Amino acid sequence: MTAKTILCIRHGESTFNRAWRATPVDPLHFDAPLSETGHEQVRQARPTLADLPVEIVIVSPLTRALQTALGLFGEHPSAPPMLVAHLARERVENSCDVGRSPALLAAEFPSVDVAHLDEVWWHAEGEADERGVCVEPLEAVDARVAEFRSFLRERPERVIAVVAHGTFFFHLTGRHLANCEVATIELK
Repeated sequence: MTAKTILCIRHGESTFNRAWRATPVDPLHFDAPLSETGHEQVRQARPTLADLPVEIVIVSPLTRALQTALGLFGEHPSAPPMLVAHLARERVENSCDVGRSPALLAAEFPSVDVAHLDEVWWHAEGEADERGVCVEPLEAVDARVAEFRSFLRERPERVIAVVAHGTFFFHLTGRHLANCEVATIELK
């Protein structure tokens, strides 16, 4: 079996990341977008990826990941298609990890197909806490990451970019990635 190269790319800094760094209290930025710093990180990372023969971009449906993926690959020389995959979403721990409906995402990102997403595609099971957040159990994250690995193995492409999130990538790679950092893993 041929190995696949997976480029794991964490999204740029979000408004939640910026606020959390200043005061580690949930600022209630639901589905947080990129901050200005995050947009700049995306601009700076773009040349690093331009020469890579990316065949497909798999992206989380959270806004900061979609913004990052479009910024990195919207004008990429190989023009890879984008596939929005709810399996690549972040672990729901804070407000920023709670998503939005496909209709709202489609209105903001008309070039990306989100019609296949469920109305609520993020973890929303159990009782919500005082912030309105249903924290996703670690066992559920581990199971989702295992399903995502299988999904990647079944893909026909050999070079796949995944634009997603810090905790998700920690469970996938065992590494903590900085905003817009690229980590490469090989899947056999």
